[in-house]
Amino acid sequence: MDEVGAVAGAVYLLAPDGTALEMAVMAGLPRAFAAPWERVGINAPLPVADAARERRLVWVGGEEEMAARYPRIAVVLPYPFALAALPVATDDTVYGAVFVTWPGSHPPELSAWEREHLAAACERLALRLQRVSERGRPFRSEPDILGDQALTGGSNAAEALQLLDRIPEGLCSLDLNGRITFVNPAGAELLGLARRELLGRQLWGALPWLNDPVYEDRYRAALISQQASSFVALRPPRDWLSFRLHPSTTGISVRVTPARTAGGTGGHALEPAPTRLVAISHVLSLASGLTEAVGVDDVIEMAGAEFMPAVGCQALVILAPEAGRLSVIGHRGYDDPHIVERFHGMPLSAHTPGAQALVTGVPSFFESRRDLEQVYPARQNTRDGMAAWAYLPLIASGRTVGACVLGYAEPHRFPPDNRAVLTSLVSLIAQALERARLYDAKHRLAHGLQSALMPRSLPDVPGLEHAARYLPATRGMEIGGDFYDLIRGDGTGNGTGDGTGNRTGPAAVVGDVQGHNVAAAGLMGQVRTAIRAFTAVGQPPGEVMAGTNRLLLDLDADLFVSCVYVQLDLEHHRALVARAGHPHPLLRAPDGSVRVLDVAGGPVLGVDRASRYPATEVPLPPGSVLTLYTDGLIELPDTDLEEELADLGTHLADVGAGPLEEVADSLVAHTAQTHERADDVALLLLRLTGTRPASEATVSGGP
Repeated sequence: MDEVGAVAGAVYLLAPDGTALEMAVMAGLPRAFAAPWERVGINAPLPVADAARERRLVWVGGEEEMAARYPRIAVVLPYPFALAALPVATDDTVYGAVFVTWPGSHPPELSAWEREHLAAACERLALRLQRVSERGRPFRSEPDILGDQALTGGSNAAEALQLLDRIPEGLCSLDLNGRITFVNPAGAELLGLARRELLGRQLWGALPWLNDPVYEDRYRAALISQQASSFVALRPPRDWLSFRLHPSTTGISVRVTPARTAGGTGGHALEPAPTRLVAISHVLSLASGLTEAVGVDDVIEMAGAEFMPAVGCQALVILAPEAGRLSVIGHRGYDDPHIVERFHGMPLSAHTPGAQALVTGVPSFFESRRDLEQVYPARQNTRDGMAAWAYLPLIASGRTVGACVLGYAEPHRFPPDNRAVLTSLVSLIAQALERARLYDAKHRLAHGLQSALMPRSLPDVPGLEHAARYLPATRGMEIGGDFYDLIRGDGTGNGTGDGTGNRTGPAAVVGDVQGHNVAAAGLMGQVRTAIRAFTAVGQPPGEVMAGTNRLLLDLDADLFVSCVYVQLDLEHHRALVARAGHPHPLLRAPDGSVRVLDVAGGPVLGVDRASRYPATEVPLPPGSVLTLYTDGLIELPDTDLEEELADLGTHLADVGAGPLEEVADSLVAHTAQTHERADDVALLLLRLTGTRPASEATVSGGP
């Protein structure tokens, strides 16, 4: 910090199980300022986690960039400051991460000199940690470093104190924890207490009229941004005082003067008592994090990561009513899951604190085991290792949607203000839980519908290998209109169907119904059924497309469908391809070369009743791989379609000789590595083996 002029920072060490980073020491600011991030998951969207996980420097140049990239930090600390996070790692081991901060006046870019010094410091720390680890010694905890708090001076110190005593304005000095280390007589008079009653005490603890969370913002802003701040506060009964805060890396100098008018009451004052500051920070962090929670598992994870540290509990259980019984939908802090899960399925009529919280909607607090067992004697036989409990109903939209059980390893007091904070915090969880359960229910419905409409498996066709994949968009409800299918045909392997009763070979189809909702999925099922029906009666590819097009117009669905249909002739190693506004297939030849099949086509289905769909004959040598896909595989945000198609072809050339299941996984993963899917993906790979037994020509079968 000294080398690069930073004002605050912290070292995190990787937890033994590798799943989280734990703060080992903080410098320059009270640890309460970083309370929501004492322990962070290695995959959390936070700078130190990104730095450790990706082994790179993370730079955030100011509050706007922080809000855009790390909104959970910006919500709790909405002040102008810059931050750098770096991994603490050797070539083969990650030990943790470091972050340091600068005031908002720091240039928006980190200089090369600063980068070098930060990187060198982290490398030195990593080597020291490596040596300690190799010796088998544990890492010892260290006290936080808040700077030199002592009032120092030489022979002129007494004269300096006399000078301050003579100044008619109120002056006082606070350390980084808010304790008063000096106050002059004018300041003591304005504050209304003797100097001996102020020294060594926190300003907001000594003066109850400053003990209000609304004043906290100015104190935090001054320390974090290292910029002067001010506020106006009312000293009862009618005196308004103006406070001017001048921060440094060792504390804050405060000037106190009578306010000229009462019009400044909109200002803010100091209120950084650590317990209050921790609670406020965690409320903001929890609220911000819960907005990102989608499903119930996300809510449970966020409650464990943000809520438990905020209230100081060691265990947490979330209960919900289901069909007249108690359902345990998530828990944290218990090494043995059976301790909690034995309550799952218990009737709501049971005389237990969890059931009572769900039924009555009334919170209950037990400060010791004795308190709990006096009211619920049966709990003597169901001990969970905790010594104090809070049972808090989760109420949203005027009804009880669940209950949150907090467990404390030691007896714990619940004074009225603490109970009020707990009730307020769980209201945030209640709203998120109601939203998450609704999402999960819709997701299960959507997933079930999608699964029912897609083929459970593709038929085995002698002489043909196949592999298919369907991936929903990474945003939304994981339901859409993309589909694939493989139709066995009549078993001849001779794709010569002409509508006159001639037997046909297998057919493959990939399509994309417009939209990503239940309507698109429902129409997809109808389209897939129509294509199978037209194929079953021996229609050639062009007529299959034309018939399906007319059906869509008759259904008046107002949705369009792109499609590519392939009828295979395994005996003669060829195929007829008809296309309706769909991306061109790719063909990988046995020699490894890949080309785009520029086959003729018509417009998307569902537009014009008179549309025609010509079929193009394509040779398929044994060992070649025909790739049918939907545009979600290549149409990606801010990319060129032709470049993505060429990139897909190059990757197919590299991996296409392997087993088709592995090829399919590789093609899908290749896109997912660098892009978030905004569209569904359907993929069907076909490879002619050239080993079809002749006897198969006499076997008949339906589609």
